[in-house]
Amino acid sequence: MANTAKFEIDGKTVELPVLRGTDGPAVVDIRKLYAEADVFTYDPGFMSTASCESKITFIDGDAGILLHRGYPIMELAEKSSFLEVCYLLLHGELPTAPEFEVFEHNITYHTMIHEQFDRFFMGFRRDAHPMAIMTGAVGALSAFYHDSTNVNDPAQRMISAHRMIAKMPTIAARAFKYSRGQPFVFPRNELSYAENFLRMCFSVPAEDWVPNPVLTKAMDRIFILHADHEQNASTSTVRLAGSSGANPFACIAAGIASLWGPKHGGANEECLNMLTDIGTVDKIPEFVQGVKDRRYLLMGFGHRVYKNYDPRATVMQQTCHEVLKEVGAENDPILQVAMELEKVALSDPYFVERKLYPNVDFYSGITLRALGFPPEMFTVLFALARTVGWIAQWKEMIEDPSQKIGRPRQIYTGAPARSFVPVDKR
Repeated sequence: MANTAKFEIDGKTVELPVLRGTDGPAVVDIRKLYAEADVFTYDPGFMSTASCESKITFIDGDAGILLHRGYPIMELAEKSSFLEVCYLLLHGELPTAPEFEVFEHNITYHTMIHEQFDRFFMGFRRDAHPMAIMTGAVGALSAFYHDSTNVNDPAQRMISAHRMIAKMPTIAARAFKYSRGQPFVFPRNELSYAENFLRMCFSVPAEDWVPNPVLTKAMDRIFILHADHEQNASTSTVRLAGSSGANPFACIAAGIASLWGPKHGGANEECLNMLTDIGTVDKIPEFVQGVKDRRYLLMGFGHRVYKNYDPRATVMQQTCHEVLKEVGAENDPILQVAMELEKVALSDPYFVERKLYPNVDFYSGITLRALGFPPEMFTVLFALARTVGWIAQWKEMIEDPSQKIGRPRQIYTGAPARSFVPVDKR
């Protein structure tokens, strides 16, 4: 196959290298196009543009494949743990038993946050959206941990990675407790990552909290399914912020802000709202017709990248049923609506032709609600899980010798050069 592509414009011919990765489509390297042909490329949404080289996550949207460092997401969700996946994303390989013991210890003993940091939460109104609190709180970490903000120091980069993975559940749980008017709960070192988070969210001083293995496994699996997803909007935001040399806490705060949007991390909240609005199974035909007539939005189906079934959705569906059975909500009307809507969408030619398959958001909202979380916490949990992916991508970007500060170009369509006219003569 050809190793170069020819580009011709205005009588100029430029030969551009063709790069090939481990998998996926070939990539035309256009870095010298502007210098040699005096033209830019135009790609709104970057749907045909590779912004970086990465060894972390691979997605084949047509085949419905998601790999982390080569491992299928379904295998990781079934056989691994979230902290083991964190190690894999950060280091490139699964840990040995001694390596994992050290890593787990490092994360566990970084879960506490500075005592003074708790006062930060008191500055927010009680009805503040938890994502607003998360954005501000994570950005504020850089004011407390000056010893891990030097992006040029590999040791500091790793310390900041451990700190953010460890402290994100503590911050997220505090955002939840604060909105409920309940006292903060401190982490316990003998508990697992998921157990600790659930305890910090749902335990109260009036009674003992006992971990439920089914719910703990579900929470851990949800974290795995959301750990990384290649160069999506929030990850690209983290990389772009990091390309300026900004400290890692600021970069992750930027990613959280990007994730907040309903077209990204807020999609599962929107999906649950949609199912709630439908209400009962008998109203589905009317809703489906409304989608076809473009009167209603269909949330939780289709994906920007996946043109087949979202591999995370299969695991999420199984997890959803396990949780609902455990908490005695198998006959949840919202689940009934979800299951029937899935059947209709998978058999109706309108949806099949457009490949509107269920994605991970379709079942995650129902599952999180059954676990006890309100809709405004859904994106917070997404941010908690995605932190390791952001950190791994940020770290890879910093260590890439070819990385430069991000600086997209544009097509300027404004007024041409003109002279200023004084106000009394306009």
